[in-house]
Amino acid sequence: MQEQLSYNLKEHLNSDKLKIALKVNTHVRKKMAEILRSEDFIEIPPVIFSTVTDPLNHPVHDPSFVYEGTSYSLTKSMIFHKQMLVQSIPKIFTFSPNVRLETGDKQSSGRHLLEFTQLDLEVKGASREDVMRIGERLVSETIEYLKEIMPDDLKKLGRTLRTPQTPFKVFKFLEARDQYGENFEQILSEKEKDPFWIIDIPLKEREFYDRESDTERGILRDMDLMYPEGFNEAISGGEREFELSRIKERIVAKGQTFEQFKWFLQFAEQGLELSAGFGIGIERFVRYVCGFKRIEDVHPFPKIPGKFSI
Repeated sequence: MQEQLSYNLKEHLNSDKLKIALKVNTHVRKKMAEILRSEDFIEIPPVIFSTVTDPLNHPVHDPSFVYEGTSYSLTKSMIFHKQMLVQSIPKIFTFSPNVRLETGDKQSSGRHLLEFTQLDLEVKGASREDVMRIGERLVSETIEYLKEIMPDDLKKLGRTLRTPQTPFKVFKFLEARDQYGENFEQILSEKEKDPFWIIDIPLKEREFYDRESDTERGILRDMDLMYPEGFNEAISGGEREFELSRIKERIVAKGQTFEQFKWFLQFAEQGLELSAGFGIGIERFVRYVCGFKRIEDVHPFPKIPGKFSI
């Protein structure tokens, strides 16, 4: 990686595109938080680093460090902290800074940042379908809100937004892959005119904490929300494994160790109840609203896989 920015920083910081994107970012956070508060969600502070964080299901560089003899990782997502806290507070959300040091091959995707913010939420006793309805409300009402308060800015960007009608269309993972091939997500994203869900994701595609169906072995009670127009993934989430034996079984099946997740397992030994939740990437949402080809246009100091960043 060469220590030279791939863009002119002063031009980038002075660009009208960035100024509008940051305005969109401000209103997105405001509106989504208002919606959740109206549903009795409690906002919690983010966890920046921890001894336990999301293992993810794809290779990334590990952002870890040792402090006073203990190894910590920067937060890849707050999945374990959410699942623990929601046992006491049944509806929670946070704007969580996440660090995922993606491999350099993600550089050309236009939608990956090494650091980004997720609106991360969790609901105790909820099903996948319950949180899908919450996700639809967040996306649909926020888009309508932005159209009402920022018409001139969207016009400057040449952006015409559709307010998606709910409920969103649903595709099953295996059926969609059989019909469209391995690149089905991108194909459907380019084909559809409104956001849509992909559900029933195979076990091997996800992390150990995602709940396996009681009736379909190897299928998870998971979902992804996809943006149309080729903008791809918006939301990822689902129901959580809450029975200790199934959690341990899944950890072993993933080739991971109990030691990696010992603090979470110690908590789980005291009992967990079912919960469901998801994370929605704020920068990706802003990119979709603005219609930008590259996600770095929404961030003043973007960190792109495989590129030098300040």
